[in-house]
Amino acid sequence: MRQLCWLLISLGLLGTRAASATETRPNIVIILADDLGFGDLACYGHPTFKTPRLDRLAAEGARLTQFNTPTPFCAPTRAALLTGRYPFRCGMTQNPAPDGGPAADALALPTTEITLAQLLREAGYATGMVGKWHLGHKPGTLPTERGFDEYFGIPYSNDMRPVKLLEGTTIVEYPVVQATLTERYTQRAVRFIKRNKERPFFLYLAHAMPHKPLAASEHYYKKSDGGLYGDVMAELDAGVGAVLDALHEVGLDERTLVLFTSDNGAWFGGSTGGLRGMKGSTYEGGVRVPLIAHWPGRIPAGHVSDQLAGTIDLFPTVAQAAGIPLPGDRKFDGRDIWPLLTGAANSPHQALFGHQASRLATVRDGRWKLHVLPPSAINLKPGADGRWLDPRAPDGVTILAPREQYNLGDHPGSGAGVAPAAMQLFDLSADPAETTDLAAQHPDQVNRLKACYDAILPEVPRVEEVKRTPIK
Repeated sequence: MRQLCWLLISLGLLGTRAASATETRPNIVIILADDLGFGDLACYGHPTFKTPRLDRLAAEGARLTQFNTPTPFCAPTRAALLTGRYPFRCGMTQNPAPDGGPAADALALPTTEITLAQLLREAGYATGMVGKWHLGHKPGTLPTERGFDEYFGIPYSNDMRPVKLLEGTTIVEYPVVQATLTERYTQRAVRFIKRNKERPFFLYLAHAMPHKPLAASEHYYKKSDGGLYGDVMAELDAGVGAVLDALHEVGLDERTLVLFTSDNGAWFGGSTGGLRGMKGSTYEGGVRVPLIAHWPGRIPAGHVSDQLAGTIDLFPTVAQAAGIPLPGDRKFDGRDIWPLLTGAANSPHQALFGHQASRLATVRDGRWKLHVLPPSAINLKPGADGRWLDPRAPDGVTILAPREQYNLGDHPGSGAGVAPAAMQLFDLSADPAETTDLAAQHPDQVNRLKACYDAILPEVPRVEEVKRTPIK
């Protein structure tokens, strides 16, 4: 009997400790923009776009200048964010697309992967997602089936037909009025915060903008000095501000880690901040993006780190901040970058790798970048008028957005430099635009980075690329 009493007491004490740990854990807010370039924010140097709330977020927190995505397009980066692993480990090296043929339509994050939402929910967090998922859109693959308590958003890119808005797994709007999408996403995010203010929560707000087709509400449309892209950025910035205001209103700003970043570099109309390439390119313009981290009292105001980090690092960093151990049954490529966000620490990475679909294409450290495969680029064929005819442009019927979208004349990055070739080496500290190949002058650096590449290559499975059906 005495042993039973001690057992019950012990269980009670354990329960009390668990509840106490849950109550003191920080809230986590990750805001992911879509196709927002390294130079699209004023605090990252844009001369025209006005982003006062994001600028303030950076001024009150930390800003990273060498933050890389693992791929220059959407879904693989989102997989890396939510798993802490390179996309090749789960096969999410390309984009699911309902209009891209049977293979692309069926592509999804494997159920064997543990998402950040699953990790946090298991630890007692309320988990909510708003916006673009892009890790599967068939039954069994949606956010509410992968660790999120609730979901509201378009499950893939806002130009992939059919563009449909989901509540959980139910279609609630088709076609989608994209002009009010940023506004509605923001409102849902704010409501989630206020409903869950009494318990730890994880909010993943994955905005549709500034992915094409660009669209802004009447409050912002044609109101900025930066054209349609500037309008979109102004509304996106205000939406971030509304989320921050909601945290302050319920007294949670000092108990919340806020992370803002993008899934890849800019599309036409945006800015890479002078980097070469753009979305779809393995040059830095396709993979280097902003990262802003904010947590009053924990992250020093105005901190800037030039150390190498990447999207794969967000999972372990959030886990560490929440006091949750990483699952021990798998390899995590990401590292805890809390020291970079709070001080003058060195990067935890010897090197970071970049994908070109299912193949590893690049390897870089803090200074040098080796393109093992020839650098990729967007190659769109212009028509007789010199413009590209977008097969996924707004048609006023299935895709509702302004018709005045950007085109080939609005390239976001630099195009100068040596022609792409395999085994090119660039000194990013002196030549961030990757114009001059230094492989012949620095064979030691080529050999060192290639050795890093060769060491991880046996872990990369050889898979057949998804064959996409041309969009008519």
